[in-house]
Amino acid sequence: MNIKELDKKYIASTYNRFPVTAVSGKGSLITDENGKQYIDMGSGIGVTAFGIADEEWLAAVTKQASVLQHASNLYYTEPCARLAELLCEKTGMKKVFFSNSGAEANECAIKAARKYAQDKYGEQRHVIATLAGSFHGRTLTTLAATGQDKFHKLFTPLTGGFVSFRAGQVEELKELNKNGDIAAVMIECIQGEGGVIPLEKAFVKELYEYCIENDILLIADEVQTGNGRTGALYSYMNFGIVPDIVSTAKGLAGGLPMGATMLGEKCENVFSFGDHGSTFGGNPVCAAAAINVISRIDEELLSSVKRKSEYILSALKGAKGIKGVDGMGLMLGIRTERDAGEVIKECMEKGVLCLSAKDKVRLLPALNIDDALLKKAIETIKQVCAGEEISA
Repeated sequence: MNIKELDKKYIASTYNRFPVTAVSGKGSLITDENGKQYIDMGSGIGVTAFGIADEEWLAAVTKQASVLQHASNLYYTEPCARLAELLCEKTGMKKVFFSNSGAEANECAIKAARKYAQDKYGEQRHVIATLAGSFHGRTLTTLAATGQDKFHKLFTPLTGGFVSFRAGQVEELKELNKNGDIAAVMIECIQGEGGVIPLEKAFVKELYEYCIENDILLIADEVQTGNGRTGALYSYMNFGIVPDIVSTAKGLAGGLPMGATMLGEKCENVFSFGDHGSTFGGNPVCAAAAINVISRIDEELLSSVKRKSEYILSALKGAKGIKGVDGMGLMLGIRTERDAGEVIKECMEKGVLCLSAKDKVRLLPALNIDDALLKKAIETIKQVCAGEEISA
């Protein structure tokens, strides 16, 4: 059997995969089993921050893997401690808990928020408020936090203690909190799976001030928006706020599984020994990879992300078949006149790999994507959206 047949026979049917078998890659190019190359405009859903087989990243991973690939959290390891120091220095957060994924990072954030509120105010104060249209993960608890009913239907009853309100409607939050039982509000500054929709800055600021006034913790879910994706190290930095808890994953370790939950001053000491744990969390190889990624996200790179974003926006603005573009930095959603699924399929046939977000074509290229490749990919997307033939 070939790879597609093996996959169909032995792997749980949770993914409706595209008909591409990725065999190898370099930078922002992926090669399939037939030798066809594709420009990668998805970076593994925002994961391969510096592309595929990046030399600096590869050297850091290989060096650590050759001396200590795992030790468990029963012992100290240098990469784990150095990464925590780096994240805290760059964000102003105080403590970090490491896990393996975005959902786990959000689970930790929820646990931290509930423990903080119950330690201070009692068991009644346990509710987590999220936004309609949000997405926070696929575990039962993070599904409950997700403000989209379509993700809930097959898995009820979900974990209790979650409510949702509409973006821009702080008054709705106030009504939900009339009994004073909301412990935290969790937001994505740009709703990724919800359609690549940035929140209004005025709303974020009003929400932030309400949370401060009422000692409600503000959790920034930076799983997709973090690690340089929006032109800032973390997207909340574009909104003039300082969250109490920040969760992140995806691009953090550049292609290896790692999540992080950063705890601010209010809740830096909320956890005691045994309150939480993760066998693989802070794994030395993943931590070494993340140190390499985070240390390279400097002002020069962030400026480059913004420049590339501006190029994409200007190239697509007013183009035939394109109704508009939403998002920030290199996290963009294209509103197309043609069905987004058809656009994605045709782009793939023509050598460009894109993603979807609801009814949009979603772009999450590597932060350092080569300018020439980016231009070629955008021209292909434009021509497909316009229904034009692409010359060789």
